[in-house]
Amino acid sequence: MSFIGLSRDEEQRMLAAIGVTRFDDLIATVPEAVRLREPLAVPGPLSEIESRARFGEWARMNDADRMASFLGGGLYDHYIPAALQAIAMRSEFATAYTPYQPEVAQGSLTAIFEFQSMIVELTGTEVANASLYDGATAAVEAALLARHQTGRARVVVAGAVHPHIVDVLRTYLGADNVTVVADRGGACAEDDLQAALGANVAAVLYQHPNFFGVLEQPAALHALAHGAGALAVAVCDPIALALLEPPGAAGADIVVGEGQSLGNPPSFGGPLLGFFACTKALVRRMPGRIAGETVDRLGRRGFVLTLQTREQHIRREKATSNICTNQGLLALRATIYLGLLGKLGLTEVAELCVQKSHHAAERAAAIAGYRLAFDAPFFREFVLECPVDAATVIRAGRAAGVLAGIDLGRFQPEWRRRLLVAVTEQRSAADIERWLGALRAAAGTSRDTVAAAGDGGARRGAR
Repeated sequence: MSFIGLSRDEEQRMLAAIGVTRFDDLIATVPEAVRLREPLAVPGPLSEIESRARFGEWARMNDADRMASFLGGGLYDHYIPAALQAIAMRSEFATAYTPYQPEVAQGSLTAIFEFQSMIVELTGTEVANASLYDGATAAVEAALLARHQTGRARVVVAGAVHPHIVDVLRTYLGADNVTVVADRGGACAEDDLQAALGANVAAVLYQHPNFFGVLEQPAALHALAHGAGALAVAVCDPIALALLEPPGAAGADIVVGEGQSLGNPPSFGGPLLGFFACTKALVRRMPGRIAGETVDRLGRRGFVLTLQTREQHIRREKATSNICTNQGLLALRATIYLGLLGKLGLTEVAELCVQKSHHAAERAAAIAGYRLAFDAPFFREFVLECPVDAATVIRAGRAAGVLAGIDLGRFQPEWRRRLLVAVTEQRSAADIERWLGALRAAAGTSRDTVAAAGDGGARRGAR
């Protein structure tokens, strides 16, 4: 394929073949008021040397490459083994086409089957699909499955579920069909959920650990959902599942989540990797691809796409789902990651996250003016109440060479002094000390904090 732009003569021949005389005829339906009349301010042309220098300059602007990241909120900075990169970038994987023809796609199908098997083991469910676009998409597909299965319309979001997931649910289902039960003390209260349930509820969807990093009580939420005749949908972090009881084993009907943390970098927000697992009773309604194990006519083990035809996904409103593909390369990276670490390695990563995040939280809560927002168990992430706006802390962090966390004020104005902090196994003691220094520097700019420290108020806020 040539990457050289078309000549004027080639453009004219193409337009003539289409049956128009100029490019503007192709965009006649675009209103004149919004059309760009001037050429784009694109510099160039550039030589290869100049292009590489320009792209290198832009790459060096990425703070995440030169600062210690305490960012979380769904995307996490976990270590990626060098062996993973070497295996995943092999041309056989990078160029593999969709595996509809099993006779030429056994490698891809085998990798998908292994991915599914690992997700089943992590989630405690019976079946898993080949992956979905991202965690939010997987949550929506779970809600749609529950609606098809129960014949009901409403989905109850229990407690602190990521605002982005809630937004996507509302986009797909309509705001009237999504009921949000606000958290109480950082988690979902059983009596609040009970009050929101009714005969028209298709599913109860909760996040564990939730958006604030707090651990929910899955068994209680499952019991309430099933008591109302609804399905229980758990949105989970796969690394946390190395330590927590699998939701499927505790009674969840569907377990979904974001798999980016399994060997995929944050990459400025994508591409991502959704996983979807459920009970065997729901497998016929499961969205996306499923790789199954079989034997050929000689009795040799092999793999095929199973249970769903390709055409099932292109029937629009008659289809159970319009997702017919999967994040093949990202799921492969997750499979390699889990294979390299194994059960003990993944458990060690999870334990390091717990130890380092709790150490950082305790040290931060000892600084005058800061305190933990919730007195509740958490996994890798926690919310810090700050004496100043979280945006101020983030600016101080940049000056100290750390990405201090996420300003929760971007989601709700009343949360502007809340900082969501994630601490993975990547963060060293030196990183945490720099982060703590940024907290102290930010607090030092607040006259309220200085006054509070004088009368002991900050000490009362410390935990």
